[in-house]
Formats: sequence, structure tokens, C-alpha cells
Amino acid sequence: MSDVKSLYDEDFLAWSKEQAEALRAEAGTGSNQKLDWENLAEEIEDLGTSQKSALHSQIRRIIQHFLKLENSPAREPRRSWLVSINDARIEIDYLLEKSPSLRTDLDADIAKEMARALRKATYELEDYGEVDAATVARMRATTYTAEQILGDWLPPEPTD
Repeated sequence: MSDVKSLYDEDFLAWSKEQAEALRAEAGTGSNQKLDWENLAEEIEDLGTSQKSALHSQIRRIIQHFLKLENSPAREPRRSWLVSINDARIEIDYLLEKSPSLRTDLDADIAKEMARALRKATYELEDYGEVDAATVARMRATTYTAEQILGDWLPPEPTD
């Protein structure tokens, strides 16, 4: 049991997957315990999934602000975008500390969130008349690495 407790402390996502599998396996043994095995397993698994969702949300927030920093000529909201990026990076650090296995699919997670972040950034920039076809094309061609998302990197200022 100490290995399970250790895994709980070291990688919550991996623990939740393992526990869900164990509950499902126990359900198949015909245990006389009056437990809703499948729903218990699903709920525990969902606890880990919620961490994955939180990671995606923070990645999306960073990408959204990166795109705005790179493509918006506006000066006023830049500081709040930078503060939001810093906050998201802190949240990601916590999530990765709690569940290191979240790192496994980080590049794929970033790729998935690019399109969502692009939609959000485009919508916000449209409100201020800052989006034209060339800007949208440039934003669509943009990609970011895990190092850029997690590190201290910031996009260059727009040249326009």
C-alpha cells in the first residue's frame, strides 16, 4: 500500500488511472461489497482528468496572450496579458509538480490548444478592429514549443 500512497503523493494523474483500473478489476471478481464499482472508478478517473483539463486551459490562456502580444499594436492591455501569462505558468508548474505524467503529452496538448487559442485571440482582436486577413494568416501559421509555453520566453513586439 505504501507504493500506492507514494504514487498518490508523486503523480496524482497516474494514481487516479491506477486506482480506476483497480476498482474495475475488483468489480469483475464478484465482490460482495455493496459498492457502485464502475461509477466509483469513473469518478476517480475523472479527478485525474480534471487536472488534464486545467493544464489545457492554462496552455490555451498562454497561447491566446502570446498571439495578442505578437499581433496587437495596442499598448494598454499588454501588461495585463503578461501578468496573465505569468499566472498561467505558475498554475502549470503546480499541475506538473502534482502530476508529472501530464508532461507526457505536452506537445500534443499544445498543438490541440493552438486552434482554440487562435479563435479566442482572433475574436478579442476583432473587437478592436485589429484583425485583417494577413494577421489571421500569420496567426494561423504560428506555433509555440513547450519550452516557450513553460519558460520565460515572450513573443516579440509587433513590427507594424
